[in-house]
Amino acid sequence: MARRAGAQQRRTARRPRVPRYGGAVAERSDFNVRFWGVRGSIAAPGPATVKYGGNTSCVEMRCGAHLLIFDAGSGIRALGNDLETRGATDADMFLSHTHYDHLQGLPFFCSAFDAGNHFHVWAGHLQPERTIESVLRAFMTDPLFPVPLDIFHARLTFHDFRAGEVLVPRPGITVRTASLNHPNRATGFRVEFAGKTACYVTDTEHVPGAPDAAVLGLIDGADLVIYDATYTDQEFARYKGWGHSTWEEGVRLAKAARVKRLVLFHHDPSHDDIALDAIGRAAAAALPGTIVAREGAILVP
Repeated sequence: MARRAGAQQRRTARRPRVPRYGGAVAERSDFNVRFWGVRGSIAAPGPATVKYGGNTSCVEMRCGAHLLIFDAGSGIRALGNDLETRGATDADMFLSHTHYDHLQGLPFFCSAFDAGNHFHVWAGHLQPERTIESVLRAFMTDPLFPVPLDIFHARLTFHDFRAGEVLVPRPGITVRTASLNHPNRATGFRVEFAGKTACYVTDTEHVPGAPDAAVLGLIDGADLVIYDATYTDQEFARYKGWGHSTWEEGVRLAKAARVKRLVLFHHDPSHDDIALDAIGRAAAAALPGTIVAREGAILVP
């Protein structure tokens, strides 16, 4: 764990306001989840993806006064714009892994340029070979990006851990972790707060007929599970080894683990709104209450 050298002192953080979206207050302020980017692999904007959105992975979880951010895909740009309206931010950012689609929005995250903000950046897939600070510095370096990580004025604190560890980023918030089956490794998260549980499990490939014990343990009895549903079972055979799963496997796991609500996530860029509507209908028929993640949606575990 290391603090970026030369970071400016942050201002005293104000308690974040209850978020308002489109004029409506979220149903509960103690624990809610908002989707800023739901797409996988590459952003897919355009008229065919307006309903569910084209930005890559970024999910916000509000635990009382505390903000947790999961992944920094292109969706984090809009989150940053929204955070600018809420006052100073002291938040935790959990990266499932550092493939480009889960990191590409970070240089455009305006909140990272505000000296009054503080972000704790967590990663559980890089040890022992690397650290999250070294990877982010390499990501924002010539000739890949015109300005370095030090362009950020917010205070950055880096935390490397190993998937499987239990984290307590803030009082009253427990984050359980598990290793996922993905090229270069990835981490799944289970957030426990105020008697409720929400899981973020993306970029994981299942083995047909052999449910992943690590995933089952992570999501057991969870109120809300966000799951990698990049493909359908029919498509999956063409993409073995790519590190992703299917909505059908998500349903099988959710049933086995007694999950209360399944949310399909990390949509394939070729799945337009019509395709996702069809997947949503089939998934809800297979497991009532299952929904397809869309940008802007706010859920309460």
